[in-house]
Amino acid sequence: MNFLELAKLRTSCRSYQDRPVPSETLAYCLEAAQVAPSACNQQPWRFVVVETPELRAELSKNALLPGIPMPWVATAPVIVVLCAKKSLAVHHIAAMVSGVHYHLIDLGIAGEHLVLAAAEQGLGSCWIGWFRAKQVRKILNLPRSLEPVSLITLGYPAGEAKTTERKPLSEIAEFQ
Repeated sequence: MNFLELAKLRTSCRSYQDRPVPSETLAYCLEAAQVAPSACNQQPWRFVVVETPELRAELSKNALLPGIPMPWVATAPVIVVLCAKKSLAVHHIAAMVSGVHYHLIDLGIAGEHLVLAAAEQGLGSCWIGWFRAKQVRKILNLPRSLEPVSLITLGYPAGEAKTTERKPLSEIAEFQ
């Protein structure tokens, strides 16, 4: 399939089969993320791959913010915790000068490479930003040098993917 077909295929999956993801498939997705571009080639991403049922359950129960039910998190066979390892020059000083948080852009690119590779492999995924970073750090015993930025659930979808309406290009693009 071409890239646009792949991009359209990838949707937010909120229902997973009780089926493990092969380690080769996870490695493929992580390698796709690894080759993402980053500011000054700092590669600030770190991926904590959580497959242990007890840790996944604890993340689902204790790390998500209240108010938005997300039952699929507990059923996803894999939760990838996308973390930032920031450098002083690029991610602190440059951000103060430019106002741009380059590590967030870098992690977004790497994370999207990961979920697109997952879609290519027949996996569903869902980006989650509604969580408590301190709880994630505590549950997974992460060092202070790693900042959890997003959770990404991965697994084989249960049922048909639900596509969402997209705004027309005329509404989102301006040509000057």
